[in-house]
Amino acid sequence: MARKAVSRKRKAPASPGVGSDAQGPQLFVVDVQTNQITKIPILKDREPGGVTQQGCGIHAIELNPSRTLLATGGDNPNSLAIYRLPTLDPVCVGDDGHKDWIFSIAWINDTMAVSGSRDGSMGLWEVTDDVLTRSDARHNVSQVPVYAHITHKALKDIPKEDTNPDNCKVRALAFNNKNKELGAVSLDGYFHLWKAENILSKLLSTKLPYCRENVCLAYGSEWSIYAVGSQAHVSFLDPRQPSYNIKSVCSRERGSGIRSVSFYEHIITVGTGQGSLLFYDIRAQRFLEERLSACYGSKPRLAGENLKLTTGKGWLNHDETWRNYFSDIDFFPNAVYTHCYDSSGTKLFVAGGPLPSGLHGNYAGLWS
Repeated sequence: MARKAVSRKRKAPASPGVGSDAQGPQLFVVDVQTNQITKIPILKDREPGGVTQQGCGIHAIELNPSRTLLATGGDNPNSLAIYRLPTLDPVCVGDDGHKDWIFSIAWINDTMAVSGSRDGSMGLWEVTDDVLTRSDARHNVSQVPVYAHITHKALKDIPKEDTNPDNCKVRALAFNNKNKELGAVSLDGYFHLWKAENILSKLLSTKLPYCRENVCLAYGSEWSIYAVGSQAHVSFLDPRQPSYNIKSVCSRERGSGIRSVSFYEHIITVGTGQGSLLFYDIRAQRFLEERLSACYGSKPRLAGENLKLTTGKGWLNHDETWRNYFSDIDFFPNAVYTHCYDSSGTKLFVAGGPLPSGLHGNYAGLWS
């Protein structure tokens, strides 16, 4: 998988998030050296006739620590699908837990994953040795994809506090492997911390200082802090410190939202709804700035503006919605819904799509 990227076809649905086009979820493997694209079969529920939410797509893709299993969404956006790597043979689908879309997935060890759903619940799933063995045996005797159906090991609702229950949607998860703790962000503006081993046990809930559009979360193991993205800020929190100690920085791109965030060493990379990537130096406590070349013989000077990389044009479906409401607009930036560095830190995979509700499109790029 070193030279391959797993991606998903995307759009901007009515609620914040990402998905596929109206044909349903689609999963691809792209070889970035040969440009070969391979379509991966989508896994169906044991009773696929119950799927009624077509077109919302896949919202999460995560590899386990040993990079031997991949977890993502199924044909039913409420279900968890597991594939084996590097072959991407189907292993199993968990189809009896959530009642709404899965927005986020986090592996807590090589065989157990947690899914966060729009229904306000978190599901704990285990891919047992028995499931893996049976999957291998089925593949040996069958020429078509055959996979198991598994039941959740635990299903926990996040605390609803004193807010609108309709906003208690789990939008993002991040795992602290050292302490075996799982952070979760809900759309009502709360950060929740759970002990995550063989069960899920709630530890605490904290109100975030900026509580609009909290849709992304990352954990920095070197710094022992979580980074939470909101409408215009990134907030840094240590769960063991009082909530008034939460520090926040403004992205300077108000209104479009922080859509993805990650740690790499001392740099926090921030993807925005305007299609920008910004870089925050946690040691210097400031965003990296543009450095412009001055006249010959003089030293480079700081421009005073944040260093910013932007996504390209991508693909946009000129469908009826676009023709009726957006055809007079020349260009839509592709929001950075996800990004990921390779192990060397020299290449960055970036993907996303148009932010306005109703527009269908996608962007994916490998930067170096």
